[in-house]
Amino acid sequence: MAAGSSSRLGRPKQLLPYNGKSFLENAVDIANDTNANPVIVVLGANAAQLEKEIDEKKVHIAENKEWKEGMASSIRSGINTLLHIAPAVDFVILMVCDQPFVSLSLLNDLISTQKKTGKQIVACQYENSFGPPALFYKTIFPELMQLKGDAGARKILAQHSKDATTVLFTKGNIDIDTEEDYKTLQQN
Repeated sequence: MAAGSSSRLGRPKQLLPYNGKSFLENAVDIANDTNANPVIVVLGANAAQLEKEIDEKKVHIAENKEWKEGMASSIRSGINTLLHIAPAVDFVILMVCDQPFVSLSLLNDLISTQKKTGKQIVACQYENSFGPPALFYKTIFPELMQLKGDAGARKILAQHSKDATTVLFTKGNIDIDTEEDYKTLQQN
């Protein structure tokens, strides 16, 4: 998901360079390298500019015209597009592009953990929390489609704790929201 306006940063964080690619390019490339497909990029604010960044990538664009509502609208937009393109899909991995340490092995761990455990939700665990990237089995799609506001899917994760498991993502708490966050990332 890359639909936000990056208001705290003051410029599109999706385009920030890191390790030779923009955050958006990096997220798309990692997603495309997994066994999960199709890859859908949800855009909203700055959609035209961001789409140019990935126009040669193998992705489907979901334009979230309700992006000002927050993350829930992006989740709904992405799920709607996914079900239109691939109605028989078994699961979705929700990820954001401002977590620079997401890796191919992490996404593949989500998939393999779901297959091994049969759990409906596999989320990442970091510090004392859990969150994205997170895999949701198709039985959870109706609840994802009911989300509202700026909240993501944490509420659903909490409600389904018995049907959920986690994989460790030690640097998952690192996301880029401010100029200070970006400067800290570049210094490490």
